[in-house]
Amino acid sequence: MTEHLDQPPHRPAGIITRAIAAVIDLGVVLTIIGVTYLGLALVRLLYSPQNFRFPEPAFLASATVTLTVSVVYLTGCWVTTGRTVGAVAMGLRVVTAKGRLLRLPRAAVRAVLCVLFAVGLLWAAVDPRRRSLQDIVLRTRVVYDWRKESSELIG
Repeated sequence: MTEHLDQPPHRPAGIITRAIAAVIDLGVVLTIIGVTYLGLALVRLLYSPQNFRFPEPAFLASATVTLTVSVVYLTGCWVTTGRTVGAVAMGLRVVTAKGRLLRLPRAAVRAVLCVLFAVGLLWAAVDPRRRSLQDIVLRTRVVYDWRKESSELIG
């Protein structure tokens, strides 16, 4: 893909693009949880078909699983490629202020902050450099990057 002369490469991503990516990622997490639930139901069915009932997880257990899957999903994606499924779809990558992939501790903290304080993303709408509160605190950025490889990251 060729760069336009009026658009610098790896410019900061805007709030709308980031929000769409987040919605896609929420769909991925809910799909993972749904498939896991159906797998658990299938195991119960195979184990005891005569007494089968769908599992009825408690609210606290469901919330804990959802939060945990979300944090693990985001952390794993950001550490390996800097991209979640939503980020790939929208051409985004999460990088450090120096343009490198996040290491595990920073990615994990960013994931926890993004999951527990998702409203922090809204700050990107008013920040001149399009940073969320999580980006400001952890010195990260979300940039447009359509490259498949992360081997030569932003300088």
